[in-house]
Amino acid sequence: MKERYYDELLNIKTGGEQKVFNKSLHYHRYEPTPYSALEQLFEQYELTSNDQVVDFGCGKGRLIFYINYLFNASVVGVEMNKTFYQEAIDNRNSYVKKMKKSSHHIQFHCCLAEKYKIDSLDNRFYFFNPFSVQIFMKIIQNILRSVEQFPRDIELVLYYGSKDYIFFLENQTAFQFKKEILLQGLSERNPYERFLIYRLAY
Repeated sequence: MKERYYDELLNIKTGGEQKVFNKSLHYHRYEPTPYSALEQLFEQYELTSNDQVVDFGCGKGRLIFYINYLFNASVVGVEMNKTFYQEAIDNRNSYVKKMKKSSHHIQFHCCLAEKYKIDSLDNRFYFFNPFSVQIFMKIIQNILRSVEQFPRDIELVLYYGSKDYIFFLENQTAFQFKKEILLQGLSERNPYERFLIYRLAY
């Protein structure tokens, strides 16, 4: 089981799903991206240590630690659930201790995704279908305002991207489709089992 292997390797605990659903229909339940999907993503999509990745709806931080471990990139997790946020902080302490890494490059924020203030260094954004398209639109507007202030190349990574997300990006923004990464053994049965990369170049 890759779930157990990577959690033990990184000295973290990220399994499980959200048992209690959010009262708002705009926010979807927590479910971590499978490690098998992350392996396939990063076989075809590279990050560098100069990137700063934001994961909206990061849960317990699985993607955060996986990326930091693989690429030594700076990572930011945004999570509205206080319990998951605390578990992410606990995971950071365990991860940093084992990996002998600086916690300075691993940040977590407990807030609504649309309230997160986009940092001028944030340049890669990850979405595992965490909320409705209305929330997604607000976040994209926040990103675009940040780019106006601090011009830089931006990329979005969508996992399980909804048709609403895709329609909005392709018809109402300047983001350009860059790449589709299909997941072996999964995409054939479920067309949503894929990663979509969108790019905004300045």
